[in-house]
Amino acid sequence: MRSKFGLGAHAAGADVEKAPHVNDSAAYDGNSNEKYDNVSDGAVPGESFEYGNSIYARIQRIAGKFNVEQRGIERVPENERTDNSYLNIGSMWLAANMVVSSFAIGVLGQSLFYLGFVDAMLVCLFFNLLGVLTVCFFSCFGPAFGLRQMVLSRFWFGWYPVKIVAILNVLACVGWSAANAIVGAQLLNAVNGTVPGYAGIIIITFCTLLITFAGYKVVHIYEYWSWIPTCIVFFIVLGTFAHSGDFVNVPMGVGTSELGSCLSFGSVIFGFATGWTSYAADYTVYQPSDRSRRMVFAATWLGLIIPLLFTEMLGIAVMTAASVSEDNKYALGWLASGNGGLIAAVLEPLGGFGKFCLVILALSIIANNCPNIYSVSLTLQVLSRYTQRVPRFIWTFLASCVSLAIAIPGYSHFETVLENFMNLIAYWLAIYSGIAIADHFIFKRGFGGYQPEIYDKPDKLPIGIAASIAFCFGVAGMVTGMSQTWWIGPIAKHAGALPWGGDVGFELGFAFSFTIYCLLRPFEIRYFGR
Repeated sequence: MRSKFGLGAHAAGADVEKAPHVNDSAAYDGNSNEKYDNVSDGAVPGESFEYGNSIYARIQRIAGKFNVEQRGIERVPENERTDNSYLNIGSMWLAANMVVSSFAIGVLGQSLFYLGFVDAMLVCLFFNLLGVLTVCFFSCFGPAFGLRQMVLSRFWFGWYPVKIVAILNVLACVGWSAANAIVGAQLLNAVNGTVPGYAGIIIITFCTLLITFAGYKVVHIYEYWSWIPTCIVFFIVLGTFAHSGDFVNVPMGVGTSELGSCLSFGSVIFGFATGWTSYAADYTVYQPSDRSRRMVFAATWLGLIIPLLFTEMLGIAVMTAASVSEDNKYALGWLASGNGGLIAAVLEPLGGFGKFCLVILALSIIANNCPNIYSVSLTLQVLSRYTQRVPRFIWTFLASCVSLAIAIPGYSHFETVLENFMNLIAYWLAIYSGIAIADHFIFKRGFGGYQPEIYDKPDKLPIGIAASIAFCFGVAGMVTGMSQTWWIGPIAKHAGALPWGGDVGFELGFAFSFTIYCLLRPFEIRYFGR
């Protein structure tokens, strides 16, 4: 693999590779890209990706002919940041969350945590408001520095520890993609019971690959428009369900069991909302550096909060109809095809048009999966100098294959997998955010404290000892506060009624990592100077 993508140029001697400059101090020779790099800010011009006669350059030239994005994690020069639309930012997240996966999260309030209607709606509101904040905040880093989210993480975690974070993000990207494809396959199965789950998963995965393979511009174009038909269908679902009169105002519980259920459902809601945190800057990296941070934050916030609240609250409302009886059409649809069967039961009075609406909702999963598959390719490039030498679009293809391999066997176990996965996402991203926020506000004191030009210089980035220890303490907080079927932490046991308690893993993970980082980082700066 190494020689295939141009690393064999050293041995050949005659071909001086001019592919993207990675500034590897261990092998810094004629393989550099100084002719094209702006050495003052570390940005890499787009034309440099095609220079040379190596296999890497040849592949990039072919990609360029088809307008496929060639850039990976290299810093974007100011003159190539041509995305001037705030609407592109908002619509990106509007489309990614106006999907049936969000609806499925709301359904869990009753199906897994046995909450009433009002308490589930309140949990949905407040935990979403909390969860989207980090996504909005980190979106502001893309225009400021022209760097991807995982590359930015080097400024907080250091060159080597960030690789652990990158591995977690790869698992998150691929896991989200697989889980979402399962939801879409359920819908297609609800439309036509003869369509097996694996066929629906293949359709969704292939369509996602077509869009993400092309890169940033095509992803944004698709997301800009794709939310419209999905939004219309969700309004049809809302109107049909409201007209049916089948809504039931399920009463809320009381006592410690209610507390535990609210905290655990809130953890799932938070995990879904904050799940975009580790991708955030990837989708604003081509915005000019003079973008208003308040406007970027606001555009991201609106693009997230509107679809999340709308779809999840709709899921909460519809699931109430399935809770009153085990043999009504809603309960039977839920048992037969999960979320797809539940929505099919709502749209049943519409006949063939209702089935058409289900197909639209199934295809909406593509908009949700695009950020996952696009960002996983960039994250893989952070793992090493060698993975950076593999073009972004090849990683996109490979990640799609892995997601497909996970989703097909996981089709029949979706609900349990989804709940556990959402919680795990909330845990590690809360720890990640605790460290990053502490460093940004307390030690770098805002955006002016960064030196973006050192993003690929291991000897100038933080050592990462403080971040690594803080991350470990965050994991300790997570373990003591999590409530899962396979583990209940000692603190979680006191956050709700036994035997399950209440899930406070992400709260403790954030608090522990934030506190420990604040205590250790001054010593790291004092002894290492960075």
